[in-house]
Amino acid sequence: MLHVTKAEHVADYRVRLWFNDGTAGEVDLRNELTGPIFAPLHDAAYFRQFRLEGNTLAWDNGADFAPEYLHQLTLADSTA
Repeated sequence: MLHVTKAEHVADYRVRLWFNDGTAGEVDLRNELTGPIFAPLHDAAYFRQFRLEGNTLAWDNGADFAPEYLHQLTLADSTA
């Protein structure tokens, strides 16, 4: 099972992620913040308040991303 093991805010909506399979990289989540659950994350200060919970990024309002989705985005972002 894939897990986010570490996450650091880089700038704006960019986060550097480390996964338990040894993969690491940066991802820009700006375009992924769609739908009502992600609306509060459009405030950059609130976005930066993520934490690791349930093996992925999560916010106090209940927003989170599946670790598999973050992994896919990280890989796609590193090849762009």
